[in-house]
Amino acid sequence: MDVDVIVMGAGAAGMMCAATAGQRGRRVLLVDHAPRLAEKIRISGGGRCNFTNRDIRPEAFLSRNPHFCRSALSRYSAQDFIELVERHGIAYHERELGQLFCNDSAQQIITMLRAECDAAAVQWLMPAAIVAVEHYSADGQDGYQVTTAQGTYTAQSLVVATGGLSIPKVGATPLGLRIAEQFGLAIVPPKPALVPLAADPEWLARFGVLAGSSFSARTACAEDRLAPRFREAALITHRGLSGPSILQISSYWQQAGGRGSILIDLLPDCDVEAWLALHRRDAQLCSALLSEHLPRRFATSFAEVHGWTQSMAQLSNTTVATIAQTLKAWRIQPSGSLGYSKAEVTLGGVDTQELAQQTMMARRAPGLYFIGEVVDVTGWLGGYNFQWAWSSGYVAGMAA
Repeated sequence: MDVDVIVMGAGAAGMMCAATAGQRGRRVLLVDHAPRLAEKIRISGGGRCNFTNRDIRPEAFLSRNPHFCRSALSRYSAQDFIELVERHGIAYHERELGQLFCNDSAQQIITMLRAECDAAAVQWLMPAAIVAVEHYSADGQDGYQVTTAQGTYTAQSLVVATGGLSIPKVGATPLGLRIAEQFGLAIVPPKPALVPLAADPEWLARFGVLAGSSFSARTACAEDRLAPRFREAALITHRGLSGPSILQISSYWQQAGGRGSILIDLLPDCDVEAWLALHRRDAQLCSALLSEHLPRRFATSFAEVHGWTQSMAQLSNTTVATIAQTLKAWRIQPSGSLGYSKAEVTLGGVDTQELAQQTMMARRAPGLYFIGEVVDVTGWLGGYNFQWAWSSGYVAGMAA
């Protein structure tokens, strides 16, 4: 079969790209190896799909070239996708920090994208394992040949939307990165991102008693002082640290090489030194005072683990100073992450220096495009990565 565009990967970016190209009158074939459509969308947002964020901006994306995402995000904005959702009659609601979710089910987003593809006469080939991808030149025309378990197909343009390495249980593979390497494109080494962090046995032996404790915190990356700080919930687990603020900072910790510490401000809204000074001569235990601002179980265990078992009046000035410093910058050295199986997305991917930001086409391989998670653009938690899928898919679909 000869078509104009072959899109590899029927996830968020792939379906957006296929629908956009098809609506331009291009003959599009959408290929995916999975037996079930868009599993990553289906399980996202607790099954309700956090499909975008009202606060989309380039500063919320990590990349070796942090300016690369600007063009796509401006050409297809969060408001553009919201309008698409509204045209399909999908009810949604806004949660904290601008996050938008379906009222009903993530399946509504999948159904919407499928409908957009069908309206654009996109042809489907799934499940179909991809065996080989090759460039060809014949009769003065260049293009790409894709060999699958169900046959061989050729197209003028090939769009790689095969995703990253996160959540392998729903079908993640390194196929897109292998194709990029095949055509000589540089790869930023991939790492798990938006991922829980692991602690070493010594830390767990000391702080494991806090497992299950959740609290509001502000996290920072000690090795990257220019990285943003995240004010959201944190969670101590039996393996280390999790919760939204930890997932957010994990991407920056990974980008910094995964060698430094993270800092947790346990009382982000409190002038701790002034607060402790106010209660300096109190007869109450330090743990009781901490429980005014922290969950009681956490406050009690945290004080005991650090040896702050006396009353405030009995503590030395040095100890009180240490308490203040620890509460505002609890320094933790993770031993690693919990890996791709627990990661929301992949950090790294096809180097953006290899791609034209206006089209997502490879500079050294005309007609070859890379979009979505396979590219070295990683957003914050909260709908940012879906918006990158919609935006990068749209601009490639307008060019392929």
